[in-house]
Order: sequence, then structure tokens, then C-alpha cells
Amino acid sequence: MFIAMNHFQVKSGKNESFEEMWLSRETFLSEVPGFIEFALLRGVDGAYISHSVWQSREDFDQWTKSDNFTRGHRGGGSVGDILDGHPQVDLWDAVIVERPDLG
Repeated sequence: MFIAMNHFQVKSGKNESFEEMWLSRETFLSEVPGFIEFALLRGVDGAYISHSVWQSREDFDQWTKSDNFTRGHRGGGSVGDILDGHPQVDLWDAVIVERPDLG
């Protein structure tokens, strides 16, 4: 399992706009081989993390080179007035994964 996270710092008073942008965007992730799940996490003081889980690093890398990635990130330039700085990327290989029986 592979996890990709982007850390965002949102300008004061722009949280609602940032969340609405994520809620209304088309991600195309459901069409991508190896994609497991996505979550947008809200912390304190305008901190957010986008968190995507993949079956493997190779699946994630293939997605970043795909048309679906390009289509899903077309509107990225519109966040300049919302973010305080550039997003920071963290990439992780899962070492231990424990999940309850979902069946």
C-alpha cells in the first residue's frame, strides 16, 4: 500500500472556499487502476491534508502520468488567492496496515 499526502495552508477566512473547491471538483480517481481511497483532512488554523491511498507506488506513479491526472488538476491555478504558500507533498510506503473486517 502507498499513501500520498499534500499539505495545504489556507489563508484566514478562505476555508469555506477551499473546501467547496474540493467538493465541486471532478477527480476521475474512481477510473484509475490501483486507487483505493481519498480523504481531505482539516486540521487547525487553516491546515489541510489531501490523503490518497493506492495499492502500490507504481499505481500512483502511473496515475500522475495519466490523462486523468491532467484532467483532475486543470483548475489548480485558481487556488493562488486561497493558499498561503505552495502545497507540500509527502509520499509514504505502508509498512503495517491494520483494517477491521469490512465485509
